[in-house]
Amino acid sequence: MRVAIASVQVPFVRGGAEMLAESLCGELRAAGHEAEIVTLPFKWYPAERIADHMLACRMVDLAATGAGRIDRVIALKFPAYLMPHPDKVVWLLHQHRGAYDLWGSPLGDLTAAPHGAHMRMTIRDADRVALPEAREIYTLSANVSGRLEQHCGIASTPLYHPPPGAERIVAGEYGDYLLFPSRLNPAKRQVLALAALAHTRRPVRLVFIGGADTPEYARQVQRQAEAEGLGGRVTWLGAVPEAKKRALYAGARAVVFPPVDEDYGYVGLEAMLAGKALVTCTDSGGPLEFVQDGETGIVCAPTPESLAGAFDRLWADPALAARLGRAALDRYHDMGIGWERVLECLLG
Repeated sequence: MRVAIASVQVPFVRGGAEMLAESLCGELRAAGHEAEIVTLPFKWYPAERIADHMLACRMVDLAATGAGRIDRVIALKFPAYLMPHPDKVVWLLHQHRGAYDLWGSPLGDLTAAPHGAHMRMTIRDADRVALPEAREIYTLSANVSGRLEQHCGIASTPLYHPPPGAERIVAGEYGDYLLFPSRLNPAKRQVLALAALAHTRRPVRLVFIGGADTPEYARQVQRQAEAEGLGGRVTWLGAVPEAKKRALYAGARAVVFPPVDEDYGYVGLEAMLAGKALVTCTDSGGPLEFVQDGETGIVCAPTPESLAGAFDRLWADPALAARLGRAALDRYHDMGIGWERVLECLLG
């Protein structure tokens, strides 16, 4: 089968969406299919330019015949799923959240934008037309399915997949640092983790890895660490090679990931594979589908004091960190997360 994976790319930003598309393409090829990633550039600012990108996607003709035929389109996220094709399946990473759950939030891009309300309605109207065109709609997680049902009244099926390089992630010792592995972005809440570190009663160390979406935010979080007087208790490693990332997972005491309403979150799955407890928050979304409070990790209120309490517990009790981490690895295997079912659904 010839399969086109339809997505969009924000220039100079690389995250889970890009890794998912590459992993899916590799798995399709390994299964004997011809697969290509069809990517269009996307810029969400100023708000009125979003309509241009929507129109561009709608005008992409993937329904070629003959030598250029495409048997199946798998569309991943807004506005790529607007691309028409008679045999399209949507595997939804997320909609344009500024038009939905982030409307009115400080993280929402449309709320204060000129013409933002009009653009919000344009996006919602287009979604209600284009998404039901697909023969099937799958989503990244139950969290994404819930949003789609709540805001658009469209039913879908969650479809979990392994993180990239899952087979190379191994467990190790329970070391002398907590690991926060995520790109620097306000929605990932590095600032909350730093505030929590300032509230700890023990000399907890926090290691951050991941590139910054913007230089401004990178400077903001580093200034916060300095202002809080955290000194040598915080390490910034930036974007690291995959082998280094795996080694840091293997040697961590536990993993910290407290985002706002995450769609899925590779971090939680990577922590499980590395045999590490995950510290997350009650409003973190996707990770809550995997972590079990007090059994495979710790789920906190999204406050510095609550996170600090979790940090102190794990720092004071390495045996607790090890017990939770081993249970997390067992849970990952019990869930049977794998690519075989993903391909079966997306190609069926």
